[in-house]
Amino acid sequence: MNGQNNVLARLEAMLFACGDPVEASRLAEVLELDVESVTKMLSRLSDTYEERESGLRLIRIDGRYQLCTREEYGDDVRRMLEIKKNTPLSQAAFEVLAIIAYNKSVTKSFIEQIRGVDCSGSISNLVQKGLIEEKGRLDLPGRPLVYGTTDRFLRCFSLSSLDDLPDLPKRDEENKENGQTTLFDEDKNDTMDTMMNDISSEEEGE
Repeated sequence: MNGQNNVLARLEAMLFACGDPVEASRLAEVLELDVESVTKMLSRLSDTYEERESGLRLIRIDGRYQLCTREEYGDDVRRMLEIKKNTPLSQAAFEVLAIIAYNKSVTKSFIEQIRGVDCSGSISNLVQKGLIEEKGRLDLPGRPLVYGTTDRFLRCFSLSSLDDLPDLPKRDEENKENGQTTLFDEDKNDTMDTMMNDISSEEEGE
């Protein structure tokens, strides 16, 4: 892979991972290039999508860049998202949801630090189901998004507030005091499993 193709691939990867519109200056900072060069490479990436008649396109919004799907495939994408929305939560998504709920509001990197794996898919799934939402951004480099639970989460779990969540097992509390966070020990109580089933029941009734 030559230098230019390498930069294009890196730009594509960053835009895909971010999801939200990104300033060219932020991309340039990561790539350690000047903004003008990055802007030219973004234009080339856009042209590449057009030449390939790709299902993706690169758009510019108020000086920021974002990957999105083409309008002509909108119906297919919406149907796919609807199918995904009605799919029961996976164990991975349920664990991510529990981490967010018990910590009130967290960043994606915090969740991934606890679970040790990429959680992009689970977070996207939970957002689509309306169980979590973006609560803002931290005033830190990169302005990371903060996620928190929604009113629908409380309704699905029959909670008045997050303070009504069941207590964590004793072993988890001890681990947290030692700097470890494990919400899912084998001897955890059955309350969370019951709550998980409540989500499926709620969705079937909609």
